[in-house]
Amino acid sequence: MAEHRVFTLSQVAQHKSQKSCWLVINGRVLDVTKFLEEHPGGEEVLLEVAGKDATKEFQDIGHSKAAQNLLFKYQVGVLQGYTIQETDINDVLFKESKKKEMSAFVIKDDGVSKSAAFLEFFVPLLVACSYFGYRFLSRSGQIA
Repeated sequence: MAEHRVFTLSQVAQHKSQKSCWLVINGRVLDVTKFLEEHPGGEEVLLEVAGKDATKEFQDIGHSKAAQNLLFKYQVGVLQGYTIQETDINDVLFKESKKKEMSAFVIKDDGVSKSAAFLEFFVPLLVACSYFGYRFLSRSGQIA
């Protein structure tokens, strides 16, 4: 990846409005202005931590891998004093897409055999049919 611009926390703090919303997560400076309307938790959540280090809040929520990969998309630089592990965004996206691609072809084996599934369906059906058959036959004898 190319060299990132280095920002201080005071520079990031100047961007805390709807028109310019920056925050820091894991030392990465993110410009999430365009993401405000798309954020599943609402824009208020992002505006609360705008201009600050939001690492703790981000980790406390337990974001998905897809959400964690969005950090790369919105990154504009790094916070002064942080060393960021260089990860190529293409590698991350490639690994993620491969996982999704492969999971589509996996046949899940939940451990229930076909005979057990057959019995789970037909035994209750047989019991219900027997019950209604008995009621029908016992009623027809009372009517005559």
